[in-house]
Amino acid sequence: MAEAAAADMAHVLVFPIPAQGHLNSFLHFSTGLLRAGLHVTFLHTVHNLRRLGAAAREAAAASPRLRFLSIPDGLPDDDPRDVGGIPQLLEGLRTTASAAYRDLLASLPRAGGTADDGFPPVTCVVADGVMPFAWAIAEELGVPAIAYRTVSACSVLAYLSVPKLIELGELPFPEGGNLDEPIRGVPGMEGFLRRRDLPVQCRSLTDTYQDPLLETVVAATVQSRKARALMLNTTASLERASLAHLAREMRDVFAVGPLHAMSPAPAAATSLWRHDDGCLAWLDGQAERSVVYISLGSLTVISHEQFTEFLHGLVAVGYPFLWVLRPDMLGASQGAALKEAVAAAGEGRSCVVPWVPQRDVLRHRAVGCFLTHAGWNSTVEGVVEGVPMVCWPFFADQQVNSRFVGAVWRNGLDMKDVCERDVVEGTVRVAMESSEVRRTARALAEQVERDVGDGGSSALEFKRLVSFIRELSSTSAAEPDLSS
Repeated sequence: MAEAAAADMAHVLVFPIPAQGHLNSFLHFSTGLLRAGLHVTFLHTVHNLRRLGAAAREAAAASPRLRFLSIPDGLPDDDPRDVGGIPQLLEGLRTTASAAYRDLLASLPRAGGTADDGFPPVTCVVADGVMPFAWAIAEELGVPAIAYRTVSACSVLAYLSVPKLIELGELPFPEGGNLDEPIRGVPGMEGFLRRRDLPVQCRSLTDTYQDPLLETVVAATVQSRKARALMLNTTASLERASLAHLAREMRDVFAVGPLHAMSPAPAAATSLWRHDDGCLAWLDGQAERSVVYISLGSLTVISHEQFTEFLHGLVAVGYPFLWVLRPDMLGASQGAALKEAVAAAGEGRSCVVPWVPQRDVLRHRAVGCFLTHAGWNSTVEGVVEGVPMVCWPFFADQQVNSRFVGAVWRNGLDMKDVCERDVVEGTVRVAMESSEVRRTARALAEQVERDVGDGGSSALEFKRLVSFIRELSSTSAAEPDLSS
């Protein structure tokens, strides 16, 4: 009876990396846990919780079993927290945030206690898979922990394979070597993976230089073997082979996605930028499947030269376009770029905004293709809506994802490493006009819809994960408090 009661009071503390894509994925996951009857503490950084403001307060008010707490990220308030500062952010999390996290977790009520706000003790931690300290600290304090990687299974497998690639001599690449040379050391991808499809940081490796971001992510991936389980926002139909290889390396693997299709969180509660909902009204005035939607994610930055090549290619292809240009994406030339885009496209032929409710945009009848950075959230959102994609990856997992889109799933085209107007025009035209690409994209969407529906593989995996968390919670509640 005691174990059953503890399971009914299962309380998960979720702790994502404080970046937009990770926050989105973790909040969809949290929504699924809440629907399953669990309590959730969502651990933000102070900076991000302040930035979310009323949206976070409203999300918590809407669910009595959800609360938001925060810890410092170790960076000054005026730090831009942009892509160039990711190594500093990770270091701040490893030092300042980890100490605050330990203090917070140790201070929360343990078995038999209740917080002032009525929340039961934390019985399980689900922490971002690139923060191994988070699950190590939880386990030290007697709280079982699961690692959650918000990227694709294929990219996790690629990161896990980096030590083997070095051992085989496939890394580092020879100076001036052909980036189209095949890579043989990532299991299950021997027939299609090329040097250029590995995380872009692999290109900077030498016998004497290790990229700090790559080194951090590879080390965290290897350490995932120690977590109680590895959770991934994917589905078996998309990544069966990669999941099978990962299952041989991890204690357990849960493929529970795409989470946004199973348990969507309110868009406003997940976004660090204010949505421009006016773009939806603009889309309403466009013909069916006539619009090219361009968004390169929350971290990509481009030069004015790259912007100009994209713009000329988009104008030449002749379709109206909706383009997301974040305020920090082009630097000082941003204002001029906006005017240039609108003038080049012609009256009513373009809509350029700083941020959009992307899921609403992708499911809009007017959108014909999605020019994307191939971040995993964007990739699975495009897959779910059956929208053909053109991938222009920026860094991290995106190079691997874009290869799967172009060469494995064939629901789009891979345009990596090229930013020339003629290529942009030709690639976008194929995505907009190819009946084969559209048919493949639609078939993939229908399969994923089955995966997340009742009795589908992802729905069943999520139920298995909830049962696993309840079982861990029962064990946690029965163990002594190791923090005192």
